[in-house]
Amino acid sequence: MFPEFHSENLPKKESAILEKMESNKNFIQTLLQIDKPNFQNFVKPYQRIQTELSDLVTEISHLNSVKNNEESQTIYSRLLPILSEYYTDLGQNEEIFSALLKIQNSEKNLNHEASKVLENEIRDFRLSGVGLDIKTKEALKQLRIRSSDLSNQFSQNVLNATNAFALYLSEEEVKGLPESEKISAKQEDGTYKFTLQFPSYIAYMTYGENREIRKKLYDGYCTRAPENGKLMEEILELRDKEAKLLGFPTFSHLSLATKVADTPEQVIEFLDHLGKKAKPIALRELNEIKNFAKNLGHTDLEPWDLTYFSEKLKKESFSYDEEIYRPYLEKETVIQGTFLFLEKLLGIQFKQVNTSVWEPSVLCYDLVVDGETRSRLYLDLEVRTEKKGGAWMHNWKPHFLDETGKKELPVAFVVASFPKATETQPSLLRPSDVVTLFHELGHALHHLLSRVNEAFVSGVNGVEWDAVEFPSQFLENFAYEPKVLELFAKHYQTKEPIPSSYIETMVKAKNFMSAMGVVRQIEFAKFDMLIHLEKPTESRVQEILDQVRKEFSVVFPPAYNKFQNSFTHIFAGGYAAGYYSYKWAELLSANAYYSFVDKGVFDLEHAAHFRKTVLEKGGSGNAMDLFRDFYGRDPEIDALLRLNGIAA
Repeated sequence: MFPEFHSENLPKKESAILEKMESNKNFIQTLLQIDKPNFQNFVKPYQRIQTELSDLVTEISHLNSVKNNEESQTIYSRLLPILSEYYTDLGQNEEIFSALLKIQNSEKNLNHEASKVLENEIRDFRLSGVGLDIKTKEALKQLRIRSSDLSNQFSQNVLNATNAFALYLSEEEVKGLPESEKISAKQEDGTYKFTLQFPSYIAYMTYGENREIRKKLYDGYCTRAPENGKLMEEILELRDKEAKLLGFPTFSHLSLATKVADTPEQVIEFLDHLGKKAKPIALRELNEIKNFAKNLGHTDLEPWDLTYFSEKLKKESFSYDEEIYRPYLEKETVIQGTFLFLEKLLGIQFKQVNTSVWEPSVLCYDLVVDGETRSRLYLDLEVRTEKKGGAWMHNWKPHFLDETGKKELPVAFVVASFPKATETQPSLLRPSDVVTLFHELGHALHHLLSRVNEAFVSGVNGVEWDAVEFPSQFLENFAYEPKVLELFAKHYQTKEPIPSSYIETMVKAKNFMSAMGVVRQIEFAKFDMLIHLEKPTESRVQEILDQVRKEFSVVFPPAYNKFQNSFTHIFAGGYAAGYYSYKWAELLSANAYYSFVDKGVFDLEHAAHFRKTVLEKGGSGNAMDLFRDFYGRDPEIDALLRLNGIAA
């Protein structure tokens, strides 16, 4: 029913990709000989062969992310320009484009899924440069090959810089750190190792009492990959050239051609509106931290002090301490409890299966709905040095029916960087880790629950980028629901359930300093949109960032902070001129979430409606139309403000 995932023999995988590209090219020539092309005899097999290639590429890119080594880097880097050339040539193929137009004009009774595939494909062919002269097409191809290579270099530079940094600290220098963090950091020689990998970095920045060490970590983190400054400059120049070759005034306009938002101005207006609501509250929050630190004898609060004093203030204000929750959030128990929650919320079940995996700690599950096995999920949750930092969902295979009527079932990977189990302690999560798990599972469910029969618009495929975060943000909100936490928050040693007072405190503390978080996201999003409205130099990028910070930021970093050099989301991760999507999608997710809360959280009838109108529809309809089908009206900003604890 499901293929096994094999992690060995990367050269063989590379050969399979190269062979598949060639066979696809030959197969397309056969398709183009069809006398009367239609959706069934042309588009269906065309989707199948491209999906088969995509599946093969996913295997290599996934392994390069989770088992990164010299071999994976070399092979992946070697494949990128070849793949870029393949997809550029494909997107500029006039004969395929002509066939698709002919099918769209002649077949008027196609279902909405098939119609959406044609609509998207014709749009994407135009965005790929179909119709351009040969010289311009070749220029566009070379731009994209170079851009793909630069983005990969950007990401690899950040990973290399992250892994190259380490501090080995004495017992005296880890004062203030919880025992669990010390256990994670302890080395055989008795020292404590802290790195720029996020779980390690944030642990010291939150609890480490030694200010000089916090500054060393901060400096290391915010000055990573200085060589990316020049890469970034070239990436932005190439994106601007690409947009102009395709007839768009800027890359921001090109980016929005495939999103729900219509214009950069509309996005900026949305961000400005939210920012104006959040900034006065963010300033109050910052003053609270400053006054608190001042009372403790610290008058010159610096960026490397904020997380530390914020945590202390949170602890004092709410008696909240993330560390006291960790014994109640043991990874395996959280996973099982999360599956129980999803069964109660959405009526779905997960059954563990034994199959080949790329790392012994990886777990695999089949997703079952009403007794029917619908899809497969892999979980890879613990931090490793050869694994890229952060968390993500990677879709391997989509749900679809091929031209013979054979059904393919979806498969997805959820990857995170949670604390690693040690010989003396299992992996204990923070509440924020649980939020991350729920978020990535939201992405996975959007893909795995798809009932769409066309591969190109099934699951997360074809979903507008500014709506793709909707299901993930919707699900993460439930990580703070008392009814949900009661299902799995149990002490890993005593098995005692988490005290209700802890849950109450956590819920109260949820929006602690949330306005500062909102303006930070707005800073990232507006900066992203503005730099893609021009082709700035490295120094101009900094000017734009400084300008946005003056508008919305309440914390101003030192001049040597080069956050942009490690902003992989927009320079290597698909969010270029699209980082605003997090807040845009949060508008949808907040409204959907409160519709469940208002029904007491667990309401299977309401859940079935959400599953059928949103999760099962994938990218087969406009995201805003699907939202309206579920919600009955447009989303309201009041729900987003309420979610962030900001008064409307």
